[in-house]
Amino acid sequence: MSFAFYTHPACLAHDPGAGHPECPARLEAVIEALKAAYPDQPWREAPQALRSQLARVHDDALIATVLDTPLDGTRRLDPDTVMSAHSREAALRAAGAGVAAVDTVLRGDLRRAFCAVRPPGHHATADTAMGFCLFNAAAVAAVHALDAHGLQRVAVVDFDVHHGNGTQAILEREPRAMYVSSHQWPLYPGTGAREERGVGNIVNAPLPPLSGGREFRRIWAELLLPALDAFRPQLLLVSAGFDAHRLDPLADLNLEAEDYAWLSAKLVQLARCHAGGRLVSLLEGGYSLAALRESSVAHVGALLTD
Repeated sequence: MSFAFYTHPACLAHDPGAGHPECPARLEAVIEALKAAYPDQPWREAPQALRSQLARVHDDALIATVLDTPLDGTRRLDPDTVMSAHSREAALRAAGAGVAAVDTVLRGDLRRAFCAVRPPGHHATADTAMGFCLFNAAAVAAVHALDAHGLQRVAVVDFDVHHGNGTQAILEREPRAMYVSSHQWPLYPGTGAREERGVGNIVNAPLPPLSGGREFRRIWAELLLPALDAFRPQLLLVSAGFDAHRLDPLADLNLEAEDYAWLSAKLVQLARCHAGGRLVSLLEGGYSLAALRESSVAHVGALLTD
């Protein structure tokens, strides 16, 4: 077996409230589209991440805020980030999916995996839940690969339309990790300038509104993919946000599903060159249901191709 999906019903039960863009229907749309497009691919239950796994990247205070604070109804952690009755388990399952997928891929049982989970994670910093995100699943998975499996080079690739400020902040002093991102600029959260370089392991490619697929592909071909190639990652992790799509209501980069398929194929090629084909992708943003359906199918289609 070379591929599997990871998800859990708790990720559908997380409910930030009526009218919130990060709604359960997002994940429902992704799962339904993927099951219809790839009916023969297996689905695995995402386990809950352990506190010790979260603690590699998150402060005890944030972990306690999400997991231990008594919750009666809903709790707003910032203007955009809301917890409800099932949010704790959803956040644990989202992070646990990434850890489990990394374990399975690095054992050689799978070559690639897609984690169909929510809430998203790439805005969560070491000490702050923000931007719809509670725990930073991609960062948890990356540091787990480094510390639990002894890898020397792990790359996190982020093509969400919003810059993954949390992932960058967690990894920017970790020379064993690289973080590369394309994102709309200016846009929330206001980070991701080209000058933000970490210890030489951060590469940002801000794109102006209305850039479209041609500029998106150019910046990956000329800057981001060569940087990844030079780093020679032993594992690729992907923060797969599909909110740069032209239908998305929260941004204006105007990509098409074919652009995600193109980049995903390039990432598979790079993983085959340096990482034995090993790649784990985690769902991040995307707020048009139609765009989520077609983009996730295009992305996974490339992951399934050798």
